[in-house]
Amino acid sequence: MFHFEPLPLDGAFLITLPSFKDNRGVFNKTYQEHFFNAAGIDFQLKESYFSLSKKNVIRGMHFQTPPHQHSKIVYCPSGSILDVILDLRKHSATYGQFYSTVLSDENSKAYFIPEGFAHGFKALTENAMTYYLVGSEHDKNHDAGVLYNSFGMNWDCIHPIISERDNSFPGLNSFESPF
Repeated sequence: MFHFEPLPLDGAFLITLPSFKDNRGVFNKTYQEHFFNAAGIDFQLKESYFSLSKKNVIRGMHFQTPPHQHSKIVYCPSGSILDVILDLRKHSATYGQFYSTVLSDENSKAYFIPEGFAHGFKALTENAMTYYLVGSEHDKNHDAGVLYNSFGMNWDCIHPIISERDNSFPGLNSFESPF
């Protein structure tokens, strides 16, 4: 059974996925519309993808701008990540606040991330897989981000591995939110 825990950032949830383990391995259910709707989450799957990351890779903080903004369900089916969400909704009581937690193959946790949030993570293990169920299709012209170290998150990483693109994002204090 899915368990939905509302987070301090309005509209975001930490989800415990149904996980079944036996001598063959593990089976996790990642989405079932009925249970999400019962928890007050209206999510329509439009795209799905995953990333594999080396230990100490930081990816983020990513989002898509309107009219291609999206909600996401994010989980880690292999390895472990420190997953971070940041509220970019300028009229939200929690604008500029973030929440982080470990998602891993061991804990079967996932995030539901509403529209208007940035998302990123740090890989805690080698070859950590991060899987995304996304509520809109990728649009290159609306793909954006906020600098990963500009909003008070302690990534606890002396030498992170970060893409040139992710390092080029504006800091939160100079970011003009379209949400």
